[in-house]
Amino acid sequence: MSSPNTPDRFNEDKATFAVKGSDAPDLDAGVAAIRNVVATLPVRPGVYRMQDARGDVLYVGKAKALKNRVTNYTQVTRLTKRLQRMVAQTRSMTIVTTNNEAEALLLEAQLIKRYRPAYNVLLRDDKSFPFILLRGDHDFPRVQLHRGARRSKGDYYGPFAGAGQVRMTLNALQKLFLLRSCTDSFFNNRDRPCLLHQIRRCSAPCVDRISTEDYAELVGDAKDFLGGKSTKVQSKLGAQMQEAAEKMDFELAAVLRDRLKALTFIQGSQAINAEGVGDADIFAMAAKDGAIGIQAFFIRGGQNWGHRAFFPTHVQDVPEDEVLSQFLMQFYEEVPPARNVLIDRELAEAELLAEAMSERAGFKVSLSVPQRGDRRRLIEQARRNAVEALDRRLAEGTTQARLLREVAELFGLPDSPDRIEVYDNSHIQGTNALGAMVVAGPEGFRKGQYRKFNIKRPETIAGDDFGMMREVFGRRFARAQDEDPNREKGDWPDLVLVDGGRGQLNAVTGVLEELGIEDITVVGIAKGPHHGRDGREVFHMMDGREFQLPVNSPVLFYLQRLRDEVHRFAIGAHRAKRAKAMTTSPLDDVPGIGPARKKALLMHFGTAKAVRAASLEDLSKAPGVSKAMSQGIHDFFHAR
Repeated sequence: MSSPNTPDRFNEDKATFAVKGSDAPDLDAGVAAIRNVVATLPVRPGVYRMQDARGDVLYVGKAKALKNRVTNYTQVTRLTKRLQRMVAQTRSMTIVTTNNEAEALLLEAQLIKRYRPAYNVLLRDDKSFPFILLRGDHDFPRVQLHRGARRSKGDYYGPFAGAGQVRMTLNALQKLFLLRSCTDSFFNNRDRPCLLHQIRRCSAPCVDRISTEDYAELVGDAKDFLGGKSTKVQSKLGAQMQEAAEKMDFELAAVLRDRLKALTFIQGSQAINAEGVGDADIFAMAAKDGAIGIQAFFIRGGQNWGHRAFFPTHVQDVPEDEVLSQFLMQFYEEVPPARNVLIDRELAEAELLAEAMSERAGFKVSLSVPQRGDRRRLIEQARRNAVEALDRRLAEGTTQARLLREVAELFGLPDSPDRIEVYDNSHIQGTNALGAMVVAGPEGFRKGQYRKFNIKRPETIAGDDFGMMREVFGRRFARAQDEDPNREKGDWPDLVLVDGGRGQLNAVTGVLEELGIEDITVVGIAKGPHHGRDGREVFHMMDGREFQLPVNSPVLFYLQRLRDEVHRFAIGAHRAKRAKAMTTSPLDDVPGIGPARKKALLMHFGTAKAVRAASLEDLSKAPGVSKAMSQGIHDFFHAR
């Protein structure tokens, strides 16, 4: 009987075997089920799935010789306690034969990712890694962050460890090569340069500020840079700057100087020195108190594209080299490997792993343990990072740290957020309208960084929540790009929450897209059918997904606190603004009128309205008001 969930690629000799028995764990029943399978197994490569009485997958394994491997599970006295528990739960098995052991290894990784079995080592942090995509389907290629399937035509560079590394590199690309980052629809509807051109981060091909040929030259330079030829780009820019200076074209020389400074910055910001390494992925492992941490460095073209720590689960009683082997195959299920994969220990199946990775990548992948030189130094650095990351992980015992980690997992963030910004609007029928931002981090609310935004743009319609949110985001992030373009001050958010549904979310993501900001996660929090009183908030994601959390979820309570805090701050700021407006006098805006003259005028005329309606002659009779002052007051109210 065929399994409907097995990839078509492995469709020879599939069979499912089962034995009837009690649903309760029973070692004898489990052994009987396995022996029933062994009797019919061939001595050839393949993958086996062990299933419980309900059909849930307990374990996925691969074997060079299926009959020999599965027979081992019937010799229970030689099994660890963990494997004995697994055998006791086993009631059926699914067998898939393959052409060779490398194919079996690839299929094993696919099935582990699909079924997440309880007895396999699992890579929990298997979110998609970001890449840089240089589009190839336009006369003026766009450079952008990319996640997921690589269906678009163009050149992909990565993986990067996280959005931070992509952000830094994209920022450098904009400064260095002035490539556009806007969408095609935005590009096609421009009639004047956008903000990015004004701050010298785009060559404005949308309005013909650069020719196709010159833009293509910039694209070629960007490819050289991303391909590890930054020295070539640096020499070219230096020669161009020298030529411009000799021709006394100092404006062009200054532009080229700024581009050289951007290149120097990106070269000097590498966390590790990977010069001469070429393309390599580096992995080192640390183990402590039953937990395992694996540190990964990603090197492309001699440039450090970031590092990330992973903490696989279900590792108790599993040999460390087996944990690393399982980790590598699951990790490369979605991520293309570098030509060189460097690890910190010998693996029994190193040749098989390299063969499987090469088959998946389409080129030869080398798996090795460096013994000396720069590569050994990088392995030692990765090992130190692995130990430190695992120590931090084990020390994270506070509720706040756990909550932030769960927030990161919920919204697909690479790490626990250090800065969360939450936004809301407040007004009464469009009057005294303002936007509010609160900030939270690991230590709690950062009240000194709260901000109010008085809605003041003439194009923002009073009472238009979407328009108000667009204005708030436009001002906040345009200013951030101007004041901290390299994101070095820690004022850029890791996560943005918006009090509202799909409409508010679309409004703010449109603003970010116009500004060329694509790497900030924004989530809309909409109240449920009972306005949030029953904890049924709906979370709206940028990719169109919507979901709710269990009403007793600690993460839900935390996100509700964030939403309630911004709501409180917005309402308080709105009330203060409204109270101030009620006590504001028209005389406050008259030039030269201080508290003393204001008091004298009100004592003489009785009300501010009477002052506004007074003639020039009457104003000049007020005590303490000169002829020049009375003329100024009269002109202020009447000469407009």
